[in-house]
Amino acid sequence: METVIEVPREKFEELVAEALDTIPSELTRLMDNVVVVVVDDPPEPNLLGLYTGIPLTERGDWYAGVLPDRIEIYRNPICQMCDTEDDVVEEVQITVVHEIAHHFGIDDDRLHELGW
Repeated sequence: METVIEVPREKFEELVAEALDTIPSELTRLMDNVVVVVVDDPPEPNLLGLYTGIPLTERGDWYAGVLPDRIEIYRNPICQMCDTEDDVVEEVQITVVHEIAHHFGIDDDRLHELGW
């Protein structure tokens, strides 16, 4: 029988905050108009995180007065795919970095080339 790791929402939010704290300050200073939130379930299966917005590389002079970009980290799928709480910590870190990379205009193909 498969064991599902249960990480309470509050603890999971702490893991996301800790993952954000590991992003180098040179990068976090460049992050602009973006919010990171924990959501229990994704809008479609097989998603661990989702970036919605306009990447920094695509913003121009027209970019003003828009709602923040949104990074969602999905708690239940991450917990379901992990065997231990340490695995959850690692997967949260990977997912946070992956979605932040999209904010910086890095696509999935390039992320996979880089080992993410």
